[in-house]
Amino acid sequence: MRRLAQAFCFIAMAGLAAPVLAAPQSSIAMHGTPKHKDGFTHFDYVNPAAPKGGAIKLGVIGSFDSLNPFIVRGTVPQAPAFGLFASASVYESLMARSWDEPFTLYALLAQTIEVPEDRSSIIFHLNPAARFSDGKPVTADDVLYSFHTLRDQGRPNHRTYYKKVDVAEKLDERSVKFTFKRQENGAWDREMPLIMGLMPVLPVHEWKDKIFNQTTLRPPIASGPYRVTKMEAGRSVTLTRNADYWGRDVPAIKGMYNFDEVRLDFYRDDSIALQAFKAGAFDLRREPDPKKWAKAYDHPAVHDGRIARGRFAHQRTEALSGFILNTRRPLFQDPALREAVSLAFDFGWINRTLFQGLYKRSTSFFPNSELASHGLPEGKEKELLKNFGDKVPSTLFTKSVTPPETDGSEEARRVQLLEAAEILKNAGYVMKGEKLLTPRGEPVSFEVMLSDPMEEKVALEWARGLKRLGIEARVRTVDSAQYQARLNGFDYDVTTGRWFNSLSPGNEQMFFWSCAAAKQNGSRNYAGICDPVIDALASAIPAATTREGLVATTRALDRMLMAGHYVVPFYHLGADQVAYWATKLDHPATTPTYGPILESWWGK
Repeated sequence: MRRLAQAFCFIAMAGLAAPVLAAPQSSIAMHGTPKHKDGFTHFDYVNPAAPKGGAIKLGVIGSFDSLNPFIVRGTVPQAPAFGLFASASVYESLMARSWDEPFTLYALLAQTIEVPEDRSSIIFHLNPAARFSDGKPVTADDVLYSFHTLRDQGRPNHRTYYKKVDVAEKLDERSVKFTFKRQENGAWDREMPLIMGLMPVLPVHEWKDKIFNQTTLRPPIASGPYRVTKMEAGRSVTLTRNADYWGRDVPAIKGMYNFDEVRLDFYRDDSIALQAFKAGAFDLRREPDPKKWAKAYDHPAVHDGRIARGRFAHQRTEALSGFILNTRRPLFQDPALREAVSLAFDFGWINRTLFQGLYKRSTSFFPNSELASHGLPEGKEKELLKNFGDKVPSTLFTKSVTPPETDGSEEARRVQLLEAAEILKNAGYVMKGEKLLTPRGEPVSFEVMLSDPMEEKVALEWARGLKRLGIEARVRTVDSAQYQARLNGFDYDVTTGRWFNSLSPGNEQMFFWSCAAAKQNGSRNYAGICDPVIDALASAIPAATTREGLVATTRALDRMLMAGHYVVPFYHLGADQVAYWATKLDHPATTPTYGPILESWWGK
């Protein structure tokens, strides 16, 4: 009996029992069930009766020299507003993402899917109506060609994820099955079925005799609603809606892609682009700069209502940006010093003086979302942290890790600096004259490396606060090539950077925070974080099987990161600031979780 029990345990652990297949379905959620059931007609954030026709002109800062968005070489056209409008509208994926759910996909090129409970594989059954812009059908051969090509020659993210596929096989002319490799812990990566659902599909008949991994300005053949019909290299791209587009009635597409023509005009300078927008040269501008939003739109067209300005609140996770303290440097291996220099950052004064008071302080690595830790840990998050015993600081359960948000007054600043000075004193730091010395008797001094001159004002203000603690912070702006080289090699004391997280974080967390990433040049672990608890929590996030578990695990990770004071967090808007010519454009009344979706707008 004991041997029989052991055998059953072995089979269960090895996953040799036949996986339980779900019935064919038209959607899949990373956690829980999709919001929309089979048979839904359209997303809630679109106007299914939106009029078709007209044109929209968009201004883009930069240039381009390629129309191949799937390789590292070259620069491709990108839209300026809310997503990859220029590429997603041309190259379609097997499934389409919903923008009012954390991470849910719905049928697009794939009409239905089959996924076992353990997510060890996925079968895509293609929509028989799916066609490329030249009229040829989308087939299993196209899907397999796309997989092999992107895995071997595509961008790093394609190569990394697609190498997790063990077997890719054609079941029939319109069905493909991907079976995944086990991870080191023996489980399957639960995110992989969705990652494969987002795989773009390229026409094998168009690419088979061409070199893939090189730039090209050849207008692509693809299955999306738009075709590239006109192009001036580096200056403009015109997309025209395909009158024979196959997917106009697919529920995930209904109410989207309403303009007959989309034109992208490229500008070298943002100030020139702003003036061009106000003169009517293009129709919509997303304004990330609070100072410009407050002062640069004093224009007759704004006053009389021809240009509308909207602040569209959203619930997506904002990017975390801030001063990154490199713990590979001996100076910043001391958490007391890291906490003290964080307190020298006067957000209130900076926000009021430099940004018209429009920003909110970022108090999390997942700001503006339900994933952010707050207050003291409770419920499942608290249980997770308790499981690590004394590897978690006891203060985590008694003291909030939220950085202070001051009103910008001198009195508030003085309170923060006094708190910082007390922390340093208790850690053995000593003031000698006007200089702070480490417990080893060395001056506390470091360089802040910047790449953007626009960040100098914030850095210099932080340096003034640090000087009052006896700390010398030298602000240095370097050219983009030097910055990238030093960033990749972690050759800096302090720098600025940002991390982008979705509402459904996954495998990328290990690339951001793990010990392995800290030792890997070019990784996103800029601070050099190496903590076994953070490693364990980051690796547990993609393995979460419920939304509740994902949120609790992410909050626990966030709390550990904030408690380590690895980053002096900046600020975020919590809204998309959009100016647009109201005489030409209109938009749905409902804003989805991820913010306004330009593809759902229409012309008047």
